[in-house]
Formats: sequence, structure tokens, C-alpha cells
Amino acid sequence: MNPARPAIIPASQTEGAGPVTRIVGLGASAGGLAALESFLAAVQPHSGLAYVVVQHLDPTQKTLLAELLQRVTSMRVREAEQGMRIEPDSVFVIPPGTELRVADGRLNLSTPDEPRGMRLPINVLFSSLASVQGERAIAVLLSGMGSDGTPGLQAIKAVGGLTLVQDPETAQFDAMPRSAIDAGCADIVAAPEALPARLMDCVSEESDPSSEAPPAAPPTAPMQQIVSLLQQQTRHDFSLYKPSTLHRRVGRRMAIHGFASMQRYAAYLAKNRSEIDLLFRELLIGVTEFFRDPEAWKSLGQSVLPALLSARASEGSLRVWCIGCSTGEEPYSLAMLFQETLQHLPRAQDVSLQVFASDLNPEAIATARRGYFPKTIRDQVSPGRLARFFTETENGYRVHESLRDRVLFARHDVILDPPFTRLDLIICRNLLIYFDQALQRKLLPLFHYCLRDAGVLMLGSSETIGRAGHLFAAIDSRQRLYRRYGRRSLSGPEMLLHSLPPLSRQRKDNDVTPRTVSSPGDDTLQAAADHVLLQVYAPAAVVLNAGGDIVYISGRTGKYLEPAAGKANWNIHAMAREHLRAPIAAALGVAASRNEPVQLRGLQVETPTGLQPVDVTVQALQTPAALAGMTMVVFREGARESGGPGEDHAVPETAHEAEVQQYRDEILALRDDARATREQLQSSNEELQSTNEELQSANEELTTSKEEMQSMNEELQTINSELQSKLDDLALAQSDMKNVLNSIEIAVLFLDRQLHVRRYTDRAAKLISLREGDIGRPLGELSSILDYPGLDEDALATLRTLQVSEKQVLTSDERWFTVRIMPYHRLDDVIDGVVIIMLDITDTKRLEKSLRGGADPSA
Repeated sequence: MNPARPAIIPASQTEGAGPVTRIVGLGASAGGLAALESFLAAVQPHSGLAYVVVQHLDPTQKTLLAELLQRVTSMRVREAEQGMRIEPDSVFVIPPGTELRVADGRLNLSTPDEPRGMRLPINVLFSSLASVQGERAIAVLLSGMGSDGTPGLQAIKAVGGLTLVQDPETAQFDAMPRSAIDAGCADIVAAPEALPARLMDCVSEESDPSSEAPPAAPPTAPMQQIVSLLQQQTRHDFSLYKPSTLHRRVGRRMAIHGFASMQRYAAYLAKNRSEIDLLFRELLIGVTEFFRDPEAWKSLGQSVLPALLSARASEGSLRVWCIGCSTGEEPYSLAMLFQETLQHLPRAQDVSLQVFASDLNPEAIATARRGYFPKTIRDQVSPGRLARFFTETENGYRVHESLRDRVLFARHDVILDPPFTRLDLIICRNLLIYFDQALQRKLLPLFHYCLRDAGVLMLGSSETIGRAGHLFAAIDSRQRLYRRYGRRSLSGPEMLLHSLPPLSRQRKDNDVTPRTVSSPGDDTLQAAADHVLLQVYAPAAVVLNAGGDIVYISGRTGKYLEPAAGKANWNIHAMAREHLRAPIAAALGVAASRNEPVQLRGLQVETPTGLQPVDVTVQALQTPAALAGMTMVVFREGARESGGPGEDHAVPETAHEAEVQQYRDEILALRDDARATREQLQSSNEELQSTNEELQSANEELTTSKEEMQSMNEELQTINSELQSKLDDLALAQSDMKNVLNSIEIAVLFLDRQLHVRRYTDRAAKLISLREGDIGRPLGELSSILDYPGLDEDALATLRTLQVSEKQVLTSDERWFTVRIMPYHRLDDVIDGVVIIMLDITDTKRLEKSLRGGADPSA
């Protein structure tokens, strides 16, 4: 069982710095503003998580995304800055024209390398989360066009993180969510407002990775049932998996499906075989990268590899087993290091490297075999190594063939399957930490058994040899490099090799019932004769099952078949001799779709006495019932051409040579025609490919521009709504002010700096002839009942001197008014006109006159 490795948090993030803040990456594009607002509005204010938002934005325009999101959440929303520390219960928004990554608890901004239209900023953020936070990474993908975010979600899912995707039915643009769902990298699919609650359910279910379950605690009955279901469907036994890790992985799947008890989840597993496969992949989560723990690789290249190469210079081969290779970064790192070391060892130039890279995850092995990696490996591999060992493509890097040929990838269970032997180096990093002590004590003697004398074992930074100090000596204990002692490996229960199939109670094959052999007395003459004829004179033949494995052999097939080197393999594709392998493989494909036999005549097979002609017949069998679905391959030996000294073959040979020459001429003509056609097709294909790339690039640019315009349009719509709301408030305030001014029954006239009418009260309209159409008219053009010819001059004097002017004026209807002229102060303390206030003092004047009239007689 090769579970892949857990996320190892660097010490710099854990020692003296408190717990690392868990980060939620949010990716959105067109239609994403509404989805982001719905999501953040539903987030609990004290969730303890940090939220990093990446949206497709126009790089040439300033964004108000942070301000818009701040309206819907009580968490602090900030635009990201270089080196800004990531704090919990905060939201960080990407600035326009940048790429955003997380590293060492801080935000890292960079200028995009790709031209506009080909940028994938959501993938950049999600990939950095997968690299930094491993299985603690969380990513949320919302509305948008295109497929940005899907590879990033795949990276997070590959390391065991949590992926959430908006329900396409609720998305304004559903291309991005559907792309992620179709790729099978969405753990949870729901509406944006429902995603935070589902997210918190999963986070609360996950236990602290540093905590361990009590080692003596027996597994519960539901957990035993889950392990049993996994073993029945996958044949792999997880009973000796570390209980804490097993419970954490199962708990995550329970939270995704919303199960509160393990018993209900076990019942769900029993009815859903696809969920068993998902849980199996969950348990095989792999975290790897090129030259992970650089100091360990440096020690391996400076001290271990030179010594091994010098020791094997005479043998010409260095054999390495990389266990739990995941997607292939480690074995490729070793191959690069090997070629670099050879440059400094002239005596070892003829030594070849053979790396056996194994893992239990078939998807990871398929990825490793392709040898294709994303452009993010630039952060792990130096520019010199990228140039030397990789070929850059449009979307990533592909390893050179010279590197790929040194590594043999295979799906392999280190517990159940026979191990590789006669090894010089075993690399098993961050695999043992998944197993309990009992299994570790069995694996280390197995590694000792597989290594040659003085072979080297390389473990992960969190692993040691424990009680196996009598089997290995430390080369560099800090970098976990150990050399094999040349003593005999342990035997008995401590030796895993002696317990195969180990640990799990595998169903044993039934014993073969011995065939009853009749006594010689019972054989008739006919039966004996038939037996001799079949064994001596019948042609050699084999019967194959549907997979090409040989299930029955008749006659002597040694001329045509031979056992393949390595592990025993009875497949005809591996056993057929060189000149027969390809024709037989083609004939098997044809015979499977035909009822009649396929004849292969004039094939050649190499024998100690030269090439031997052979005719082969391949026939699919339908009867009898015991052979239905199988195929029979019959070999008939042909006669070598010979000619006696007295035979006259001149005429036949001449005709034969003429016929052969004719065939040769026809073949040459056909070959020339095929070459010309191939060149034309290649030229046309290149032109079409170039045109397709140009159209694709233009389409991507248009799509990106459309997304950016859509995002900007959403912001403008939101801003327009806010402005409309402010206009409504302003209209209401204006109405309030008008009612206040009219209610105080004071004549007030507002003039601008040119003494044009700006506003007036109803009382002022009775003193100065004003109506609604007079707004903006000069004061001098208006008629008035006030006997105040110098009103304009006094208003101008107030504007110039800022001194208040006050006079008592008589009206044409014998009323008195106090006219006060004051400067008009705006809120920003700018003089922007004058205010004329007219108070009716007629009663006061009459009282004053009466008092003066009463005083005169006494005087």
C-alpha cells in the first residue's frame, strides 16, 4: 500500500509563529461580483479563516471591488499589497494587472508573464495554496467564462485539500463551474450563499493534524466495516494505517456528504461502490515536488551518489527504487542529479541508471509516465535545469527523453507485491509516517533485504529507522540518509517478506486437485497411440484467455515462445519471440472480430541454426463452452528452401527474380508517393495548426476582454445603484429644507456669485416678484416692492468684503423690513454667493413711533 505523502508544513511557519492561518481561495470572473457578495455575506464573522479573492479584472482600470465587498461583510476587506501578512477573519482582493500567490503566511504579487487573453490568475492562486497548505488548502470557484480554476482545483484535490464549486444553475455564467464539475474536482457543489456553511462543517469535522489518536484505542465497528469494504473492492488493507490519519480522511468524506455518524457513512459506502473509489483516492493523496527538502538532495548528490557510482563503475549499472513516487517529481529529480554527478566522475561515465518508481495510485502513475508538468515548477527547478532537462511547451514543461528513459514507472503495493531487489538506493520519503509502528518494523527489514551491501536508504524529514539501528548506519542522520549493514536481514515475524500476503486475510487460492492418472493396464492401444501422436506429431499450440495470458500449452513451443526476463509473465505479448510478436498481436486483434481463422504465412523465427520459416494460425474459440472467449494460436514449422546439385531451377529463378524486381519497383513508387503525400499533409497540418493557434489566441483575448468588461459593468451597475440611492436621499433632503424654510415664515433669497437667483422662500416671492422660471435670473432684472435701489451694490459689497450688511427698508404698501445681506458659506468654507434675509418689522416701527409721539409733549 503506497499512500502518498501528507502536506508537511515548513518549520518556519510553525515554530514561534503560532498556528498557520488557514486560507480560503475564492476565484470568480464574469458574473462573479454577485456570487462573491452572496458568499461573503453568509460567512460567519469569526470563522478564523482568511479569504483571498481573485477576479478577472481589466488591468488598465482601477477597481472598486474591495469597497463593494466591504458593504456586505463585517470582516475587514483590503486590496492585496506585496508582502502583506495574511490575517484571520480578513478578506484580501487582488489588484488589477497582477498575479497573486501565498507564501510563508504572506501575499506575493507579481506581474503576469503571459499576454493578456492567456492569463489564468485563479489557477495561479489555487496552485500556490496547494503547494503551501497541502491538505489544509481550500478553494472556492464561482461564476465565470472559460476554464480558469479547473487545473488549480485539481492541484488542491491532488494534495487532499477541499474544493467547493458554485452550482451552475445559480451562476450567471456557468462555464467555469461546469468545467470544474466535468473534470471531477469538485467536492461540494452548492449555491454561493450555502457554500460557507458547508465549508465550516468540513473544517469543524477535520481534527488537528498534529494530534494523534491513542495508539491502543481499538477501531470502532463502523471503521472496521469501512476498512473491510475498501479491501473487498481494492484488495488493499488499510487496517495498519495510522488511526488519526484514517479518521481524518474518513471524516472529510463524511462532512462532504453531510453524515453526522460514521455508522451512516459506512452504510452509504456499502450501497455506493463509486464512493469507495473516491475514499480510496482520498487515502492515496500525494504531495510532492522537484528537489523537495533541497538540503537532503544536496547531501545525496555530494556524498552518496559519487560513492555509489564509484563502487558500481565496474558493474556498469546503478539500480534505484523510489517508493511512493506520486506524479514522478522525485524520480525525475534523482535522474537529473545523476546526470549532473556523472559530469564530475570521468571513471563512471559508462554507468547507467535504472530507477524503479512505484506508487499505488494509477492516476498518479499515468501522470508521471507522461512527464508533463505545469509552469509552476519554475519555482522548484533552477533555470539551468529547466533548459537542460525540459522542453518548454505552451502550457508547461515536458521532460527530455533521455531523462524519461531512465525511469520505469509501475503500480506497486509495497506491502502485498514482491519487492524489487539488488538495489543500490531506496528512496522512501514521507511514506512511513502514514503507517503504525508494527508495519514500520516490518518494512525496514524488507528494505534491508532489497539493498545490496553498502546500499543506501533515504527517508523523509519526519522519519527515522527507529529500532532498526542494527540494520542501518547513519550517513547523515539530519538528512535521513542511512547505509545498509552487510549482515543478514531479519527472519520470522519481523520480516515482511515472510508474511506475504501479509496483514490482511487474503482469500487463498484453492489447491489444485491432482489429476487421476489411469494405470497402464487401463490404457488401450488406441489411446496410447493418440497420446504419442499428439505429443510428437501435432503442431505446437497455445490457448489464450481474453487478456492474452497463456492458459494451456500443447506440443513444443520453445522455438516460438520464451519466458520474459524479470517477474514471471505468461502473457504471449511478452513471451513471443522478436519476429513473431508484432504479427501475432495484429492477428489477435483481427481474429477477435472474425469467425474464421487468421493465417500468417512465411514468418521467420530465429533459431541456433538460422532463420526458420513458420506458419501461424490464430482462431477465436466459441465452442466448446469451456473454451468460449479464448483464442488458439497454432505454430506450424515451414520447410527451408533447398536445391540439389542436379536440379535445374534456372527458369523458375529467372521468373521469380523478375517478379521480385517488379514488386520492388512498385514498392519504391508507392513509397515516393506516400512520402510526397505525407509532406503535403504535414505542410497543410502545420499551416492549419498555426491558423488554429492564432484563432485560439484571438478567441482567448476576446473572452478575457469580455469577462473584464462584464466585471467592470457589474461594478458600474453597483455604483449606479449607490448613486441613485444618494440622489434619492438628496432629493429628500432638499424637500426637507424647503419645508423648513417655508415653515419659519421668513423671506430668504439665495443668490450665486453673479447675483443670480438660486433659491427663495414663499415669503421672498411676495416681496420680490419671483416664480419658478426666475431661477438663474439676475437680481437687477426683478421688480420689488422694497424701496431699496442700492440692493445690488450692497450685495456686491458683501461678496467683496465679506461684511454683513443690514438696512431698514420701507415697502410700497407702507411696511417696514430689515434687509440683512450675508455671505453664503459652503461646507468646504468657500464663499459661493450671498443670502438676503428680509424680516418684517412693521409692528416694531409702529410701536417705536407711538412711543416717540407720546414723549414729545412732555419734552
